[in-house]
Amino acid sequence: MNKPKMADADSGLFKPGSKLKHRKTGGFYKVLLLANVEASLEPAYVYESMQSHDFWIRPQAEMEDGRFELIPAAEKE
Repeated sequence: MNKPKMADADSGLFKPGSKLKHRKTGGFYKVLLLANVEASLEPAYVYESMQSHDFWIRPQAEMEDGRFELIPAAEKE
């Protein structure tokens, strides 16, 4: 029986510390880490709202499908 490969924190499109903008809502978020959903071992991002400081989890495939755009480093300040 093959064990699914666990997510590598550096394997995602967005790296820990990256700041993102949600294209539809305009919300700003900070990526904390890439983790695994316990039940399926599906890779998922853990991220924080920069407005409310709530924490969220979203599957890697959804985060990287164009819903979010990376905020360039010059705009982070």
